[in-house]
Amino acid sequence: MPFADQLINRQAATSLRDALRRVVPGADLPCLTEAAGGLDGLALRERADLLRDALLTDLPGSYPELARIVRAARDADPAFTGWLIWPVTSAIATRAVQDGSGGAFDDAMALLAELTGRLTAEFAIRVLLRHDVDRALVIAQGWTGSADPDVRRLASEGTRPYLPWSTRVPALITRAGATVPLLDALYRDDSDYVRRSVANHLNDLSRDHADLVVAAARRWLAEPDVNTGAVVRHGLRTLIKKGHPDALATLGFAPASIDVEGPVLRDDTVALGGLLGFSATLHNTGSEPARLAVDYVVYHRKADGSQSGKTFKLATRTLQPGETVTVAREHSFRLITTRRYHLGEHAVALQVNGVATARAVFHLVDTMNTMDTDG
Repeated sequence: MPFADQLINRQAATSLRDALRRVVPGADLPCLTEAAGGLDGLALRERADLLRDALLTDLPGSYPELARIVRAARDADPAFTGWLIWPVTSAIATRAVQDGSGGAFDDAMALLAELTGRLTAEFAIRVLLRHDVDRALVIAQGWTGSADPDVRRLASEGTRPYLPWSTRVPALITRAGATVPLLDALYRDDSDYVRRSVANHLNDLSRDHADLVVAAARRWLAEPDVNTGAVVRHGLRTLIKKGHPDALATLGFAPASIDVEGPVLRDDTVALGGLLGFSATLHNTGSEPARLAVDYVVYHRKADGSQSGKTFKLATRTLQPGETVTVAREHSFRLITTRRYHLGEHAVALQVNGVATARAVFHLVDTMNTMDTDG
């Protein structure tokens, strides 16, 4: 992932200012000029917000006038694209809400759809969704039939309950099923770009509405195309990791008579930066073939001495009656910026079709004496 200064940076801000000056003769745009030099130290969304506010200050006036300027800049300059579009779309949505009229709202939604192919308008649409979610969803439903895959994706991505980098829209979280009609229209989309958004949206919904998500997945699998299985698997991934029984059954992982020996650890201590090796043996004691989703859960020690589990995929197997299989994995404890390791007692367990085994305990140690043991 690029750093924020590689995305919305001084160059992007200057390009935005210059593009607007070309279509607003005599405009000095001092706030945009100042904002271009004030981006250092800000997170990505903070940078977008700073440039949005500068743009709105430099171009006061009505929503229609701002929309006219933005369309003129878009049509006049092919370089009016990329990360400079985020603050532009945000400014459009903000001024439309300030205008308060239905005409401004509808035109802003249309303009976001016109601009989304130049970067994405998924963040800006949140402003309009917060203002009038029902009106916005009706328009987004119309986008699902667009010939432009960027617009179809905007219908799904912009309405995700937990869209990264975005502001929350409470109604998208609390109103179960409000966005499902969008997904129903798009899960068989020709574009993988759109289908990935549908799967991620479905996964977002599973955080709060698991039963609704399973119902949608089953409905899609009843009317599938060649890509539906992949969309559903990706959309149910969090529920599968949690061992949700209905989600597992939807993907064909029914309860099974399985004996599990393990996990058996290669060592009961693991060096910081090293590998945890383990294996397990699975035996089908039933009279029917068993399709198995085998995950493993690493229980990391936290600063307060408690443990927090994180689930990882291990294997998918089908065992015939009486068949036995051994699975093995090495799990890395290399130092990474997204996780802080705490030395001391950890554990690992298997999860087979959502059923967890007993935990096998091991200790994370620092052989280089670079960290102190917590507790």
